[in-house]
Amino acid sequence: MTTTVAVIGATGKMGKLASRIIESSDEFELVAQVDSKGELSEMLGADIAVDVTVPAVSQRVVEYAVANGINVIVGTSGWSSERIAALERTISGNLAVGVIIVPNFSIGSVLATSFATMAARFFDSIEIIEAHHASKIDSPSGTAVRTAELMGTARGALGPVVAPHVDQRARGQQVSSIPIHSLRMQGVVAKQDVIFGGNGEVLTISHDTLAPNAYEAGILLALRAARSARGVVVGLDKLIDLGLHPERTPGAPTS
Repeated sequence: MTTTVAVIGATGKMGKLASRIIESSDEFELVAQVDSKGELSEMLGADIAVDVTVPAVSQRVVEYAVANGINVIVGTSGWSSERIAALERTISGNLAVGVIIVPNFSIGSVLATSFATMAARFFDSIEIIEAHHASKIDSPSGTAVRTAELMGTARGALGPVVAPHVDQRARGQQVSSIPIHSLRMQGVVAKQDVIFGGNGEVLTISHDTLAPNAYEAGILLALRAARSARGVVVGLDKLIDLGLHPERTPGAPTS
C-alpha cells in the first residue's frame, strides 16, 4: 500500500525536486501539488504533507496540516527554537500526528553538523560562514542556526564562545553566542564552514552541496520516517544512526 503525499510549495526548486522523487517512487503517491499561495485545503486526504514554502507561509501550512491530522515534513527555513517550542506545546499529548523539521536534507550536511557539535566542547573560538544561492530569501540559513544551537547545547556549562566586537554588524548574527556570516551569491548551491580557533591551530569543518540531487536520499529518509512520526522531530540526524553509541557493537544491525 502506497503512502499519499501532498507537496506545498511545489513550484519552487525544492518542491519540484520532492515531487519528482515522490512520483518516481513505488512507496509514495503524489496526490497534490500546491503553490505557496494556493489553497491549503488541497492537501486534505494526503497521509503526509511536505512543506517547502517560505518562512512567512510555513507556520500556517504546518498548523493546518496538524489540525487536520496530517503528518508533516518541514523543509522550510525559519523555524527557530522558539517557534519549534511553541509547536511542541501545540501538539503535546496528540498521539495521532507528527512533524519532522529538516533544516537540511543532505546526509553530508547532517554529518558535518554532528562533527561540529562534537568539536564545540574543545574550542572557545567558533564562527560559521554559510553561503547559498542569491535567491534564498532568509539568512542565516536554517542549517547554520541548527548547527549553532547544537554546538551551544553541547558546550553546556562551558558557556558562550569568545566573540569579540559583537557591536559591529560585520561580526555576524549571533546564535547561541556563535557568530554566523551569510553569503547570498550567484553560482552557489549551498556551503557551510564551521571554523574553530585554538592555541596554534585552526580546525575547519566544511560541507559543499554541489547539486540538488544531494538532497534526494534525505528526502526519501524523511518521507519513510513521516509515516509513523509522532510529536516533533528536529533534524535528519534523529532519523539515522550516526554510530555514536559506544554500547552498540560495530556492524550490529540497528533496531
